[in-house]
Amino acid sequence: MNKPWPHQEDDPGRDSHDDARDPDPSRTSTEGGYPADEHTRLLPNRLDSTPYLSPDDPAVSPYNLWTVRLVRYTTVALACLTFVWWVLMLVSIFITPPGLHARGSPFFAFSYASIALLTLAVELLFFAVPSKSVRVLSIVTAALLLVDVIVMLAVERTRHEEAWAGVASVVWATLMAVWAVAADRTVQWGKTEEEERLTGRPETRRTLLEWTQVLLSSAALAVMAAVVVLMTCTLSLRAVDSRLAPPGERYWVEQNKYQIHLYCGGNKTTDAMGKKIGATVLFEGGEDPVERGLWQFAENAVGNGSIGRYCFADRPGMAWSDAAPSPLSASMASDALSEALSRAGEAGPWILASAGIGSVYSRVFSSRHGSDVHGILMIDPLHEDLLARVGAPGRGFMLWLQGVISPCGLDRILGALVRGRGSADRVWGRSSYQSGASIFAKLQESLVADSLTKRELVSSRAIQDRNTPVVVVSSGVQIRRDSEWEAKQRDLTHLTDNLEDWDVVAEAPHQVWETLEGRRVIEKRLKKLARL
Repeated sequence: MNKPWPHQEDDPGRDSHDDARDPDPSRTSTEGGYPADEHTRLLPNRLDSTPYLSPDDPAVSPYNLWTVRLVRYTTVALACLTFVWWVLMLVSIFITPPGLHARGSPFFAFSYASIALLTLAVELLFFAVPSKSVRVLSIVTAALLLVDVIVMLAVERTRHEEAWAGVASVVWATLMAVWAVAADRTVQWGKTEEEERLTGRPETRRTLLEWTQVLLSSAALAVMAAVVVLMTCTLSLRAVDSRLAPPGERYWVEQNKYQIHLYCGGNKTTDAMGKKIGATVLFEGGEDPVERGLWQFAENAVGNGSIGRYCFADRPGMAWSDAAPSPLSASMASDALSEALSRAGEAGPWILASAGIGSVYSRVFSSRHGSDVHGILMIDPLHEDLLARVGAPGRGFMLWLQGVISPCGLDRILGALVRGRGSADRVWGRSSYQSGASIFAKLQESLVADSLTKRELVSSRAIQDRNTPVVVVSSGVQIRRDSEWEAKQRDLTHLTDNLEDWDVVAEAPHQVWETLEGRRVIEKRLKKLARL
């Protein structure tokens, strides 16, 4: 028999149903059959109420949902895959893996791979703290990257230069930005679902730690969005520059891996029977393309009757020529030039006119073409013993760093907007050194200058035809500044046993042809070689 309620003992005539009608909360019974008191009223009724958790309880987490966990695991897998691709793009800057050759430069593909990897890294670091600002910035980044995809695919030249690796990188970066938006939105949904289920309402407040995480993730994505804006502007400039037609033709070399731009001007050097009646001057540029300075000089020399015909080719990565796979030594570049000349139907005899570091390439070319070379004119040439300056690790690192930031194109964009620089300036003129392809070409020179190229140059000197006429025109400014440079200029006058002249133009800089006296001396010596 159940024990009677205490108040029922005091009032035997009270109906038990009066308890249900009694408005006094102190008389409300509990589950155990006892009336509620000042203790039991403070506890939730396990039958009539829901035991909600505190919003700060660790159990309140979007990770409770398998959908959110699946999104996180997928993001980790995508990050791992992107990291592998990023490593391949980094390696391709120094040594080109098979099938990953970019004919423009590998820096754009590397930048897009970096954007994709950073986007996923930010998403993973702040996965459990979704925010609207992160989603908005990711949408902006995805839209800009989609514009890059369209520009890259729509313009034939950019599509040719970036090849499949560059296109794949920008498409992947676009997809990862879209995935970041979807993942953040999924986490936000999961967070809201779990808060409603476990706390009774969605949580609107954030802790200081959460606000810090939102600030950091938003700042990181804002920086990335700004970088993508600059990359889009740079890519647009490249699309505009692609309309500038080269003066010559591009020829496929090295089993159709890339193209070399070759131009020839002047009079024919053959008679009606096809017999050679004169030599063709083959110009090789120095630190800058031939188009910047030497091209105009060659035109004037033809007009003055000093030479009859000339040709020049842009080295890989310079002006209108594609970038070559890495590594690229002087002999490899010389072989590419020989192949381009052959495809164009141009044959010797040649008079080789080179400037600065271009003399390295001309000397290798001369040693491989023997009797076809009727003369060598070197303008302030670089000696093989000084190649260590070109291949210095510090210089190589700075070139790599310039290349990595070159897709942002700050200097090129400012030059176009503020200084009025046009396509010619950016392709072969005073701004050409800022392009990713040009920086990459110089980095390739630096990487092998004191190893492969130096060995090839030493070997070429040993097999050089000793009867070939040689002329050296040196910069007086450079000689006065660097005593070692003077000693090496003197040594190059002994390249063969047939030194014609050694001229030191007193007030001329390294680019000797930039002074009137320098142009006069160079043209005079070229005319003499052409008459031999």
